[in-house]
Amino acid sequence: MKKAFTMLELIFVIIIIGILAAMILPSTRTNPLQEAAVQLASHIRYTQHLAIVDDRYDKTNTDGAGAAKWYKERWQLVFTNSARPNSTVAYTIFSDVSAAASAGSPDISEVALNPQDNSKVLSGGTTAVGFTSNHAQVTKKLNLELSYGVTSVTMGGGCPAAGLRLAFDSLGRPLKGDHDTMTSPYNTSNPYALGNQRLIMADCTIDLTDGTNTVRLTVRPETGYVSIN
Repeated sequence: MKKAFTMLELIFVIIIIGILAAMILPSTRTNPLQEAAVQLASHIRYTQHLAIVDDRYDKTNTDGAGAAKWYKERWQLVFTNSARPNSTVAYTIFSDVSAAASAGSPDISEVALNPQDNSKVLSGGTTAVGFTSNHAQVTKKLNLELSYGVTSVTMGGGCPAAGLRLAFDSLGRPLKGDHDTMTSPYNTSNPYALGNQRLIMADCTIDLTDGTNTVRLTVRPETGYVSIN
């Protein structure tokens, strides 16, 4: 005699499948804050890559007084974290090379091209120099607030809370602060004063928050290795 499933057995199987689906589906849902952190980590690594392959050292690159300024043009990533609704949380990868641009701030001509779409630049927009998230060349994903709901970015640890920027030298070592204020390749004044040292000497933390939850990225000194905690 051929055996077959009874109706009761089929119902039990359907119930078990439903229970398993309920357990699995929540883990497959996207987490926008985590996605923002993964994207940012990737772009920090890309900024480091640009700094290594595009070494800005040039002893002939000086200011009007003859002082070296090549180190001010290192590749860096800077956040826009202004009070809403006038601006939103975004970031830009750029090299400060244009004399006409606001010193220390990204001009759209200085911004790195998006390697996935050369008609776009790696910026989510910044009102500081006049190009916003609506600019035709902006990469929307770099606007963390509009794309992922991030409402605040804060830096700490080996990086100052103010400034919200991260740069790299030609060896891939991370540096803190605004390069436009530097007067030597690694310091702001006395090149031997540790207090003015711009190389990151301790773990640099970057916290992304959506107002409720927070994800932390950590950039290690010397190597620039970035991880998501």
